[in-house]
Amino acid sequence: MLSMVDAEILAYYSRGLERDRLASGRQRIEFLRIWDLLERCLPAAPATVVDVGGGAGVYAIPLASAGYEVHLVDPVPLHVEQAAAAARQAGTPLASISAGDARDLPVADDSADTVLLLGPLYHLTSREDRIAALREARRILRPGAIVVAKALSRFYPVFEELAGGIPTSPEGLAGTARFLADGQYRNPGGDPAYFTTSYFHRPEELADELKDAGLELRQLVAASGSVKLLRGLSQLLDIPEARDHLLSVLRLLEAEPSLLGISQNFVAIAQAPADN
Repeated sequence: MLSMVDAEILAYYSRGLERDRLASGRQRIEFLRIWDLLERCLPAAPATVVDVGGGAGVYAIPLASAGYEVHLVDPVPLHVEQAAAAARQAGTPLASISAGDARDLPVADDSADTVLLLGPLYHLTSREDRIAALREARRILRPGAIVVAKALSRFYPVFEELAGGIPTSPEGLAGTARFLADGQYRNPGGDPAYFTTSYFHRPEELADELKDAGLELRQLVAASGSVKLLRGLSQLLDIPEARDHLLSVLRLLEAEPSLLGISQNFVAIAQAPADN
């Protein structure tokens, strides 16, 4: 087994903040959009889903509730514990919950109908490691099965900075310029107000990485777009009609190539070859 996670990343997630991150406020838009994509692209239950980097089970548990056979793998011990506790509390057992690295999965060949990579790729800061994770996904997929992979956009954080949020880099403008050039984000001070060690993609890079891993891209879509920059987003999400309208508009815009880079995150839906 490879060394599963950098010390800085482990320290960040060991604070326990990830469990409830998508459950309230404007952060909910990410969950709502990812869930909408999953409902549309996943094969019917009881298909087997391997949720790699599945955290505390924010997607795994509702998928299991919907009848899927879900195996959660995560490199952070706290996440594994939280996922097990959440599954017990929900009364929705997962098929398995285990510690593991996206580049070296404890999963048999050709055993999954879907692999979710909704967290690992942006914490694998070298292209070699990201392709290794995508090749692992291909290894465990059945022929013709799909992988759903999320990346963070290189450009969204800069617009968030301009809108009055947390600066892109704790090093100021010079750090922002370096970040835009190479996509590498670091938080040497460990301030929890900032993110942790990560790589931020250009949309075309994710498509190229999938191709080099032997996966066939079916769709590349903007997930939450740039709507987190909207004032009052949290209040909009509290109103069912406003929330439904917002999600409908994002769905209309999701595949527009010229808007992918401004989305906070984008999601690739790719397929293992039929002769995998």
